[in-house]
Amino acid sequence: MKVLITGSNGLLGQKLVDLYKTNSSVELIATARGADRYPDKTGYTYASLDITQKNEVDTILDLYKPDVVINTAAMTNVDACETEREACDALNVHAVDFLVDACNRNQIHFVHVSTDFIFDGTHGPLTEEEKPSPISYYGLSKVKAEEIVQSKSKSWAIARTVLVYGIVSDMSRSNIVLWAKGALESGKSINVVADQFRTPTLAEDLAQGCALIAEQKATGVYNISGKNFMSVYDLVVQVADYWNLDKSLLHLSSSEGIKQPAKRPPITGFRLDKAISVLGYNPKSFQEGLKLLDEQLKSTKS
Repeated sequence: MKVLITGSNGLLGQKLVDLYKTNSSVELIATARGADRYPDKTGYTYASLDITQKNEVDTILDLYKPDVVINTAAMTNVDACETEREACDALNVHAVDFLVDACNRNQIHFVHVSTDFIFDGTHGPLTEEEKPSPISYYGLSKVKAEEIVQSKSKSWAIARTVLVYGIVSDMSRSNIVLWAKGALESGKSINVVADQFRTPTLAEDLAQGCALIAEQKATGVYNISGKNFMSVYDLVVQVADYWNLDKSLLHLSSSEGIKQPAKRPPITGFRLDKAISVLGYNPKSFQEGLKLLDEQLKSTKS
């Protein structure tokens, strides 16, 4: 099977390269904007691709003709999306349209990564049948992308995820676990919201879920997240406990108390019954995810 990944320089993209480059039954084409940031450049082909440029999308997909495209590329900084709406639309909406058209033309199965931020957060955890109702521009852009995929794509799946954490050698942005660990280790007091609830997702698990969809050419919407439902405050407490850090530095806050340009849905999190039963998805617990992350951090230092 030939698989092409977009956004291969990102956290999920690099975890997919980790997963596929040692799999002899998969021919991997990794693509991202600019130079390849993955450290070991063996076992796959790299092509520079800016998915906001239709001509580049058409050229690369017509050239490689993969069996499956996994679209991990997105503008995911929620506050930046709120203030830089044209850039958000270019990457999160129009680029998806270009990818769908090129996949249709080449009979490629399209796997698109989406988010819990398409929901308003009034309740959770949520099933795949929940009706989207975004409260941020980022969420709206991802709803528009899902609508394009579902209405235009001839062969598609959507993998929705929640609050992804993990580490790779070359990080373009941090995530909740690394941020909390780093702040507490440096003795900083941090405000943490107690009124937002999620099912945090280990990047390796999300990569595994995407790979299961690709391998089976599964169709439809799948929730691919962690299985433990918790508040963001509880998440940070567990991070502090795992690394024996000072919890007196944590200060309870509300979403209203932390001024951010974009609204966050209060309660999301996913039910995973469909992904478990249909795909054979089997995510780690949050504690198992922290253990893996700890092992990876130690191995990078040694």
